[in-house]
Amino acid sequence: MWYIYGKYKKRSLFYGYKEYYAIPGEKPLDVIKPDGGFFGIFRKVAVIGDSLSSGEMESLTPSGEKGYHDYFEYSWGQYMARAAGCEVLNFSRGGMTASEYMESFGEANNFFDPEKACQAYVIALGVNDLCNRHDEIGTVADIDLNNYKNNAKTFAGYYAQVIQKYREIAPKSRIFLMTMVPNGKRPTEEIEAHRKLLFEIAELFDFTYVLDFCEYAPPHDEEFRKFFYLGGHLNAMGYMITARQVMSYIDYIIRNHYEDFTQTAFIGKNGCYNCEAKW
Repeated sequence: MWYIYGKYKKRSLFYGYKEYYAIPGEKPLDVIKPDGGFFGIFRKVAVIGDSLSSGEMESLTPSGEKGYHDYFEYSWGQYMARAAGCEVLNFSRGGMTASEYMESFGEANNFFDPEKACQAYVIALGVNDLCNRHDEIGTVADIDLNNYKNNAKTFAGYYAQVIQKYREIAPKSRIFLMTMVPNGKRPTEEIEAHRKLLFEIAELFDFTYVLDFCEYAPPHDEEFRKFFYLGGHLNAMGYMITARQVMSYIDYIIRNHYEDFTQTAFIGKNGCYNCEAKW
């Protein structure tokens, strides 16, 4: 629609361009952006996670023996990289937990190398910790905001360490915490406790956001699994769908919190537009 003001024509803000702005009443995954939308403002992103972040494919021999293969080129992180034209680093491995990541894995793989600092981090840990190993979940009281080395040895303590360590390396980075998706097999109690904890942790740190897949992603029910799973893990189509969901959710966050992202280009660089502002 066009509005006439005197002799000038002024286009409605949302005419043809509403996907670029916050849309009243929109929920996080109402609009799927195959090209990633504003996720593409990040030029270097890291994904920290387990098998579901590693493109793991489950094989099955005729005799019933299962195999597990991390095919990173099929991970949702690499689908995002190809769709949005940015660099995505897989800081992940099948079976990963927050405790192993901080006690050995991250350091052993040089994932804390300042040369690998990123503008954004997506953290997808918790399935192995809470649903498979049943580690103590802990609370935000386990987190020492002044010295992460004092964090308690609970899931909450180790998970926060991941954030705190990467914030040392990339102080202005944007961090996205990913909840679990109900799949009919993971215990509901653990999924809800994990979700609640992530929101509480996000409140402790600047520029930290929750990707609430528990609430907004389609459940991985029997119908979904028929199309998009191989055994207990996603198939290639399932990882592509996840990539589009992650990018679209981040696009939604950017559109609804635009003031947090106007200086993204300065993350990891010298300079800023208004250095006194919280950016």
